[in-house]
Amino acid sequence: MFDKRLLHVCSESKRYIAGNIIFQWAELLLNAAMIYVIAHAIQNIYAHFWGAQELLILAGIILCIIAARYFITKLATRMSYLASRSVKKILREKIYKKLFALGATWQSRVNTAELVQESVEGVEQLESYFGLYVPQFIYAFLAPITLFFLFGLCGSWTVGAVLLVCVPLIPGAIMMVQKIAKKLFHSYWNQYAQLGSTFLENLQGMTTLKTYQADAWKNKQMNAESEHFRKATMAVLTMQLNSIIIMDFIAYGGAALGIILTTQAFINGALSLESCIAMILLSAEFFLPMRRLGSYFHIAMNGMAASDKIFAFLDEEEPPQKTETVCGKHISLRNVHFSYDAKREVLHNITMDIPEHGFIGIVGESGSGKSTIAHLLMGRYHPNSGKIHIDGKPLDTISDNSLMDTITYVGFGSVFFKGTVRENLALAMHHEDEKRMWQVLHDCQLDAFLCEQDGLQTQLLENASNLSGGQRQRLALARAILHDTPVYIFDEATSNIDMESEEAIVNEICHMAGHKTIIMISHRLANVISADHIYCMSHGNVVEQGTHTELLNQNGSYAALWQTQETLEQYGKEAM
Repeated sequence: MFDKRLLHVCSESKRYIAGNIIFQWAELLLNAAMIYVIAHAIQNIYAHFWGAQELLILAGIILCIIAARYFITKLATRMSYLASRSVKKILREKIYKKLFALGATWQSRVNTAELVQESVEGVEQLESYFGLYVPQFIYAFLAPITLFFLFGLCGSWTVGAVLLVCVPLIPGAIMMVQKIAKKLFHSYWNQYAQLGSTFLENLQGMTTLKTYQADAWKNKQMNAESEHFRKATMAVLTMQLNSIIIMDFIAYGGAALGIILTTQAFINGALSLESCIAMILLSAEFFLPMRRLGSYFHIAMNGMAASDKIFAFLDEEEPPQKTETVCGKHISLRNVHFSYDAKREVLHNITMDIPEHGFIGIVGESGSGKSTIAHLLMGRYHPNSGKIHIDGKPLDTISDNSLMDTITYVGFGSVFFKGTVRENLALAMHHEDEKRMWQVLHDCQLDAFLCEQDGLQTQLLENASNLSGGQRQRLALARAILHDTPVYIFDEATSNIDMESEEAIVNEICHMAGHKTIIMISHRLANVISADHIYCMSHGNVVEQGTHTELLNQNGSYAALWQTQETLEQYGKEAM
């Protein structure tokens, strides 16, 4: 019912929660004062002691109390808002910082869609937990004790004691359903996260699904998951409605018991009319705070289920603190083995040397492990065994900032943000330089196209979907060049683009090779002919290495791939 860790993590909210409780308590006292004034007035009117003048004074007092209650209620609401606002800010900052702490490995730890749901919907659930449930939890115990003393002052400690004893029946009912509720809410959140993940995946792959006419199959799959989520939701709602019925029975039954006991005491002459009316009107107040807590209980369980997911992510083990800095003069891999899971190893005993200002080609058939090497060099994964060194320092000791300042990775799926070309290029620069931007765009053969548009102010849609594949890749190359790091990794950077764009990109990469370290990963061997050294891979092994001419003379895997590609390209030219 109460998560101490949440309060500890979001300690800034405690003062707002305390303020909320104090204002609710003040509102209760004002309400009791108004009830007492009304009861006092009824007794005096019944006894014919009051006239019109006293009634006007009574009306003025009641209006003053109502006005005071209005402002105190506003302040309580304000405290609730401040408590929840603080929680959202703190938790989202912690999630964001955790992503930075995990570095490039975060994607191997958590599903993207699940992380988005935790950061958005999960944190929103905790807004209600801190803003409503936690203050009500404490106030629900404070209010009955306060009313017990008020009943005693009105003349009947016995009635107050009986009602006070009945109040814990509501939290008792809550605790009875808590274990069932916890399982239901965990199931609900798991189904919710799974449905969100499937929806995001289907949305991103909609074009592919339409191309292969598999959208109907995915629709059935998503309908099945939606049905599971519906059942989980209905189970939660059924549990909520059943528990509300029990709590309502206790709350209204307790209030009725208070009225009966108070009336009986009045008939027996133990209470005055004034005290009887005041106690009857206050009887419901004994149970309403606890009843309200019961309605917030379901919000609390939802918030706590969300917090379990958030804390599971925040508890992910962070990599050791890395402080070493490098400048990328020499990169080496020694006897590196790697597997994405325990079942299948994808790299076997890889040894490579990448000297400063060297042009290194890594080639091989699809699935041979080429891109995995790029991911290892970028620190996105860690080898199972073997060592990767940059400037003689182990890769796992080099700080992420230093690694990003040393190596720039350009893949075939570079991401662009909605905005202008200038804004997307400026991401790669420490200091924005328009002249340098145009120079690089000219080198990448994009300046003429942009001059026909709005220049650097040309608007890009989401992920530059208003550019062709070749234009997007040339823009990605331009941005990478502006980053100006000593080492560049081009991972299939010329895949799925037109020949003109491919030629422009390869020419620019070859031009960079004289003063930058270039690692060119490509399935197309023609792109690495001018490389200083080529590693040919097959099934996770380096099977051959050398220059283009040396590898052709070996008449092995590289020569076979070269011959196959030459034949296919020649066939394509003849067909045209």
